[in-house]
Amino acid sequence: MRIYVASPLGFAPSGRNFYYRRLLPGLRGARHEVIDPWKLPSGAAIERARRRPYGRARRDVLRIANAEAARGNQRAIDRADAVLAVLDGADVDSGTAAEIGYAFARGKAIVGYRGDVRRAGDNEGAIVNLQVEYFIRASGGTIVTRVADVPRALAGLRRGGRARRTARASSSRRTR
Repeated sequence: MRIYVASPLGFAPSGRNFYYRRLLPGLRGARHEVIDPWKLPSGAAIERARRRPYGRARRDVLRIANAEAARGNQRAIDRADAVLAVLDGADVDSGTAAEIGYAFARGKAIVGYRGDVRRAGDNEGAIVNLQVEYFIRASGGTIVTRVADVPRALAGLRRGGRARRTARASSSRRTR
């Protein structure tokens, strides 16, 4: 399956270390094709803009680069069969939450991974924000708390059929 990985892990060296040394190799080892939004070409435009001197010109270039990156992420989610969302943090990252909502609206199956031991739900009945958790579960997905369980959860999507139906539906839309 083609898996889009929604996460805030690219923002810090410690997150990138986990992302590129543990999470993505585990997905590839389970024979998934990884769509890594941190490596999309539009992200490079943001990095180039950040190297510009502080001021109005930098801000204007960043606005354009931000829109290109968001559009690139949208297209990448559209190409994916499913989404893996990293839910760590005191609250789910706002960009990750937006990607979860968009993926759900597009009929993509979603698996959440939360290795963070802190409470983050709205109440003791929720693991994370109730809306985020609802979208994940209603998509046919689940939330796992061990990175070693991620491949099995994604394989469960395949057995459950939702990701397969989504892939067929999107391919039939492309051929119309």
